[in-house]
Amino acid sequence: MAALERMIYVDDSGHPQTGLVVYGWVEFAPDRWSSVLRTWLEMRKRLWRELGVPVIQELHTTEYVNGRGRISRRFPERHRHGEVEYWKDFGRDVARECLETLRFTEGLSVGAVFRSADPRALARTRSDTYAALVHRFEQELHERDALGIVFMDGDGSDSSYRTAHRGLKLDQRRVLEDAIHLDSKHSQLEQMADLVAWSAYAAVDRHPGNEFAWEWYGDFLAERDPRRSPREI
Repeated sequence: MAALERMIYVDDSGHPQTGLVVYGWVEFAPDRWSSVLRTWLEMRKRLWRELGVPVIQELHTTEYVNGRGRISRRFPERHRHGEVEYWKDFGRDVARECLETLRFTEGLSVGAVFRSADPRALARTRSDTYAALVHRFEQELHERDALGIVFMDGDGSDSSYRTAHRGLKLDQRRVLEDAIHLDSKHSQLEQMADLVAWSAYAAVDRHPGNEFAWEWYGDFLAERDPRRSPREI
């Protein structure tokens, strides 16, 4: 009898102006759920003690690595020069601490896929890319005679995610249910997926403004990714 082997937490990223869509994820076996989450929460507690970032503060990568998110309640002196607070430097330190935690979390795997198309058809590209990803999960699970479940950031209002799951053949399905939506503000695991997705985007897009993160995926996440890098799908 097939058993539940994969819990997959997915988030999206990309560059709407160029038509680039990226999906990144973290995953683990159900019996690893508590240890993976505990490892991340221990890091979050350390961020609070050392950098003043509350454990309940959402870490939305695109905001804090670009200095837009005021995520600390006591800004560290090492990132203050004179009267100026260098929020970009601070945010990137936080990101590297989070990436290092993902790198060394036992039982955790990550992955990312991407697709580029006409920016004017971004919604279609996003839905097609997600559907292709779900089909890939389905095929992998079928090969292992296993079951999986997908969690997605959001409130479920985007029907394309539901459509992708319901397009699978019911009597053969290995991905259970529709995507289960979680608000990343309240889900540490979706915040982990957000960091993977954004790091994959930075690796694929190579925008000069994100040069500081071009190698993050390769340096921190590749060893947790069975495919070693984001893959076009």
